[in-house]
Formats: sequence, structure tokens, C-alpha cells
Amino acid sequence: MKRSLLTTIACTAIALPAMAADVTYRNDIAPMFKAQCAECHSADAKAPTLQEYKLDQKKYDKEKVGPRTDTYENLVMLIAYPDSGALMRRLDDGTSTLAGGKPGNMYKNLGSTDAERVKNLATVKAWLGEGAWNLNRWSKKGEVPGITKEEQDKLVLKY
Repeated sequence: MKRSLLTTIACTAIALPAMAADVTYRNDIAPMFKAQCAECHSADAKAPTLQEYKLDQKKYDKEKVGPRTDTYENLVMLIAYPDSGALMRRLDDGTSTLAGGKPGNMYKNLGSTDAERVKNLATVKAWLGEGAWNLNRWSKKGEVPGITKEEQDKLVLKY
């Protein structure tokens, strides 16, 4: 029994990096975002595109409506440019350096249980790429630094 448990742990440790490399938008991220986010962040929910949101941010903030996350392109804009790190700031579990122990306002929506949220966050982080999770903005704002070229280069975002 002890030997099989150790074997299982060893196999899992070896398999996890391989699984992370296989995370894609089509197979993993799109279905997750459809299940967890579409109710508020899709065209069907009348969520604005990032451009629409930026044009009238006060209106959408008052209505508590955020930008769409229902396409690959919409997510890339919230990850890489022009709203670098926005997705990560909202989905962060509070353990990132800049988070100060406070989870992002959308972390709770990553799942209905702690275990599901942890699993889904790990999937998103794997999709972004090893070491690509950061809360940085395109340009420095307050305590949040601007994203560096090295940090941008870590993004994988397989379709």
C-alpha cells in the first residue's frame, strides 16, 4: 500500500508539467469560462467589449458589469494588452505579491468550492505559461508596476 501511494505521487509529479503544457484555450479555458463567467461576461449577458467598457467605464462600473471574456481575443486583451494583468488581478487567490493577501473580486467565481477554484486557477496559470502569472499593468499605476518585456515573453496562451 505504501509503495503504491509513493508510486502514484511520483507519477503525478511527473505528469503535472506535461498536463500543463497541453492546456489550450479551445479545450480547457473556453469551456471553463463559459461555465464560470458567461452569465455576466458574454455577449448573451450584454457584457461590453473591452473597447466599449473603456469608453464608458463609469457607466459599466455603476451597473457592476465587466468586459466580455467569451472569446480568445477578449481574454488576450485582459492578459497581455491593452489591459495587461486585468484578468490576473481579478482571478488572483490573494497569494501574489501585489495582492496583499486579498483575493481578486472574481476569484470566488472560479468555482463553487475551494477545491474547484484552486483547480481552475491552476488551469488558467498553466495556460498562461510557467512564471507568466503576474498582476502588473501595461504602465505603472500606483503600487502596481508596468509589465516588462521578460514578463510578456513568458505568456504562452495556446489556442
